[in-house]
Amino acid sequence: MKIIKYGLNALLLALMLTFTSISMAQEVNINTADAQSIASNLNGIGLKKAQAIVAWRTEHGNFTDLASLENVKGVGPKIIEKNKDSIQF
Repeated sequence: MKIIKYGLNALLLALMLTFTSISMAQEVNINTADAQSIASNLNGIGLKKAQAIVAWRTEHGNFTDLASLENVKGVGPKIIEKNKDSIQF
C-alpha cells in the first residue's frame, strides 16, 4: 500500500512540474531576442539551434512569418507548430 501511495505522490509531482514548465514558456520576439532567450523560451530549441536562428537573422534580415523560420537548418514544421503561440515578430 505504501508503494502505491509513494507512486501516486511521485506521479502528482511529475505532473505539477510538467505543467509548471509548460506555463513558464513566454512569448519571444524572434527578430530581437538573443540566442539564450530563444533557447530558454521555445520548446525543442536548444542553444545551438537558437544561435543558428540569430545567425540567419543577422545574415538575411528579420523573419516575416512563421514559415520563414523554416529557412533555418533544423527548424521545421513540428518545432514551429509547438511554438507558434510563443513567437512574435
